[in-house]
Amino acid sequence: MTITIYISSVSGSREIKTQQEKILQFLDSRNIKYFAKDITLSPDFKAEMRQKAGNPSALPPQVFNGSQYCGDYQAFFDALEDGKAEKFFKL
Repeated sequence: MTITIYISSVSGSREIKTQQEKILQFLDSRNIKYFAKDITLSPDFKAEMRQKAGNPSALPPQVFNGSQYCGDYQAFFDALEDGKAEKFFKL
């Protein structure tokens, strides 16, 4: 399965940009392949992200492994702190 991260390349929020970067850096450092899907390229991507996450107000970054929802940045951060990042990504 492929890890997909919904991101926003055009965000006025420094927090969102930092969160996205931390997840992508983690995956890059572990040589884990992923696909970054930019929700600013199409309103359909944003709607898709929210529908798949089951949250009509979800903001990026949102992480999926195939069709399985992994979580948002806070869930990633909590898993990282607990030493369970692989479990978060469902690897």
